[in-house]
Amino acid sequence: MNKLTHIDNKGKAVMVDIGDKENQSRIAKASGHILLAPETILLIKDNLLKKGDVLTVSQLAGINAAKKTSELILLCHNIVLDNVKVDAAVDKTGVKVVSEVRCFGKTGVEMEALTAVSIALLTVYDMCKAVDKNMIIDNISLTEKIKK
Repeated sequence: MNKLTHIDNKGKAVMVDIGDKENQSRIAKASGHILLAPETILLIKDNLLKKGDVLTVSQLAGINAAKKTSELILLCHNIVLDNVKVDAAVDKTGVKVVSEVRCFGKTGVEMEALTAVSIALLTVYDMCKAVDKNMIIDNISLTEKIKK
């Protein structure tokens, strides 16, 4: 196993120094899912939930979350993001969310992609909680990481 990068020689948590790294094109993609009752899926499809358009609001929440990742995860670097895409779509069992985050920088954007998906799914949960008491968020994962 490789040495942990966020621990100093005294075992204390530290931010990784990326000052000597070269800027590179970086892309990360993530996905996740929320399991919903069939009735909830219909309400989302027909845009009949009292809190509004679940898919659009969750997409916007995911984009905003990616931009705020360094504020939420303490040792993440503040990264200038070139683009954030979040797509939320109804499937047979709920809503699937996918994200793609791009930057030209010294460190990757995996945490931003994962944060975007997580917050988008939590937003779906929040908007549907009045009508669905058995929702399950699952399968949040990094699906691709590219460094050029």
